[in-house]
Amino acid sequence: MPHILRSSMDLPLGIAEVFHFFSNASNLERITPSELGFQIITPPPIAIAEGVNIDYRLLLFGWPFIWQTKITHWDPPRQFVDEQIRGPYKLWIHTHRFSEKNGTSTIEDEVQYQLPLWPVGEVAYPLIGIQLQRIFRFRAHAIRSILLGTLPESAG
Repeated sequence: MPHILRSSMDLPLGIAEVFHFFSNASNLERITPSELGFQIITPPPIAIAEGVNIDYRLLLFGWPFIWQTKITHWDPPRQFVDEQIRGPYKLWIHTHRFSEKNGTSTIEDEVQYQLPLWPVGEVAYPLIGIQLQRIFRFRAHAIRSILLGTLPESAG
């Protein structure tokens, strides 16, 4: 059964600067919680473009995984999509959208995902859903901290 996770945040920055940050694959390690042990194993530099595969190593609930994604859509500075080719999910399609209005950029993430081993895998959905929401909250705080050099008051 497919699930959808949505996340959105605004930054007082231009779209070009925000998209530039996301177009650097190494920044993904910087915005991922450390307990996931997230590492990009594709040798740098990685020139992000449609058709590029990127390999990662991470821990999910203590289990090590190799995760491979492919950039299936690349439309700078408005949007890009990465899809899991190999990894812990049956389906993972992450759409990143960027827009700008009056000097404020909006970052929107939409993840379509499906847990493995259906229907048994659905038993883990509540736990996985909470974990994904926590990861995306961490990402938002990390992005804000890195790009603005500060954390929002509510994160302290």
